[in-house]
Amino acid sequence: MPNYRISTIANLLGVSDDTIRRWLDENLIKTVAGSGPKRVDGASVARFLQERPAGTLLGEEPNESIRNHFQGLVVALKKGQVMSQVDLQCGPYRVVSLVSTEAVEELNLEVGSVATAQVKATNVSVQLPEGEKL
Repeated sequence: MPNYRISTIANLLGVSDDTIRRWLDENLIKTVAGSGPKRVDGASVARFLQERPAGTLLGEEPNESIRNHFQGLVVALKKGQVMSQVDLQCGPYRVVSLVSTEAVEELNLEVGSVATAQVKATNVSVQLPEGEKL
């Protein structure tokens, strides 16, 4: 089960660390048991985001563009025989991409994983953060 630091989830969703802590206190998302700093269960964040109405902003819109790469959390994954739909929550934005099921399996994508959507003129691709494997 993918789990992340509070600051990582806050950065991915475009909200403050305090917002993540508040959501934890309100049991909207879950922590992972263990010693050391609190870790947030990525799948619980994905479920929380799926239950929100589409188009609802989580935080303030960013003031600057990060060009054509959007790191986010996989909040939904619909696998087909040949193609799969990957839904990412990238800060206040929801990005949906159709990719081959083979690529989804090679990347070991699952709900709660961190991935990056790269937007090009006519398509969006999904990749893992540099140097990171599940």
